[in-house]
This record gives sequence, structure tokens and C-alpha cells, in this order.
Amino acid sequence: MNSMTPIPSTTRPETAHSAPIAAGNATPADVAGTSRVLRNTYALLSMTLLFSAAIAAASVAFQLPAPGILLTLGGYFGLLFAVYKFKNSGWALPAVFALTGFMGYSLGPVLAKSLALPGGAQVVTMVLAATGATFLALSAWGLTTRRDFSFMGGFLFAGMVIALIAGLGAVFLQMPALGLAVAAMVALLSAGLILFETSRIVTGGETNYVLATVGLYVSIFNLFTSLLSLFGFGSSDE
Repeated sequence: MNSMTPIPSTTRPETAHSAPIAAGNATPADVAGTSRVLRNTYALLSMTLLFSAAIAAASVAFQLPAPGILLTLGGYFGLLFAVYKFKNSGWALPAVFALTGFMGYSLGPVLAKSLALPGGAQVVTMVLAATGATFLALSAWGLTTRRDFSFMGGFLFAGMVIALIAGLGAVFLQMPALGLAVAAMVALLSAGLILFETSRIVTGGETNYVLATVGLYVSIFNLFTSLLSLFGFGSSDE
């Protein structure tokens, strides 16, 4: 089985300055602003996913070593801090690509181990397809229904914190069963976060496309790695 400690989500509870806009109170300017954020978010998300995939593929090809838990979390939090610091400046995009590129690099060794398992290529392909289908389905639901899922924020944030702590415990205590339980928990939470974050954009709760992109990217990343752990466990038992 190949497991990976879940990356903490960028989800934050609703605040007064980012309250959702009620559907009946939306002005033409609000609608235009939301559409612009959506376009920019999905365009940047597509580029970061391709960039991250390229870095992960290079990591596998050159057999780069795993960065380790401490370096992974340190690099993630450091680069995430840079994204938040420069979110409204020209340095925001380089910070986002640095963050997603680093996460792609950290994914490379995990993919290499998965590909080395019996049927590993099929498992990775199936997980990739499942992740893509889940993201598209949840995004489509959030975009078409335009429901406000902001009430899920606190629960999802708390759940990811618990999953992070449990995931670290599973790694340091060498408890595969706990690792599987954490992977299943992270998969469900990540699906909820995709819906939550899409809802925030649609309802005007998130107006910064850089932060919206990072939030969705991290959720997709966590969903992929958690499913890879679950499917990889089944493959390793064959």
C-alpha cells in the first residue's frame, strides 16, 4: 500500500467580508464579477494541473527521492504563505506555480511506488479517471444548482485537521489500517470541499481567483492521493 499524509486544505470559515451574495440580491456587476472569477479560476486551475502533472512525470522518470513528511509540510505551508502574501500582486502567479509544482514533485515518488505494484499503471489510470469524473460532476452540480454550501465550511475544515493529525499518527506509528481509514475520510472530505469551494465562487464568497484556484487544486490533489492509497492497497494484495 502507498499512502500519503493529507495536505491541509485552504478552506477557511466564512467571514463578514466574504459573505455569500443572495441570489435575489445579485446585481449585474456581481454576476459579471462572478463569471470573471470562474473563468480565471478554471483557466489557472487547468494550467496548474498540467504543470503539476509534468513535474510529477519528471519526478517519476528521473526517480527523484521523496522529500519526506517534514519537508513536504514545510514546503507546502511556506509556499502557501507566499500565495496568500502575494495574492493581489504580480507575484501571485509565480507563487501558485511554485506551490503546485512542489506538490507535483512530492507526488512523483508516490506514483513511482504505485506504478511498481502489480497492475499499477491500470490503478493510476483508474484513479485519475475517478478523480476527474468526481471533480467534473461536483463542479457541474455546484454551478448549475448555485446552492449555498457555506454551512459546510466549519465541518470540512475541522475534518481535514483531524485527518492530518490521524494521517501523521498512521505514518509515525506504522498503522496501515489507520492509514486506510484516513484515506477514505480524506476522499469524502475532498469531495465536499470541491462542492464547497465551487459554491463559494458562484455565490460571491470567494472573489480572488488565485485563492480559489489553490483551494480547488489542493482538494483535487488530496482526492487523487487518497483514492490512490485505497486502490493501491487493493492492488498490492493481488
